[in-house]
Amino acid sequence: MRLAFACLASCITLSPALAGFPCDELRAERNSTYKDAGYCFKTAQAIREYGNADCRYDDIADVPLSAAARKKIAEIVADERRNGCAR
Repeated sequence: MRLAFACLASCITLSPALAGFPCDELRAERNSTYKDAGYCFKTAQAIREYGNADCRYDDIADVPLSAAARKKIAEIVADERRNGCAR
């Protein structure tokens, strides 16, 4: 039971635990955060996967994100770089 709690805690904080995730999962987590905040995707692949219905922000810098969401995205981007994921 103690091991399960430790894993749960590391998965929730997203820190080094995400480093082992495949690039597709990291990208999906990052894009889902932007989708939920109203970002309008530009690439055909992202539009296919997430759609642009109800999007409100064409510029990613304009997307209103909480400090926690910005931190989460920064951690994901760092993990993507560490894993050599294409951007």
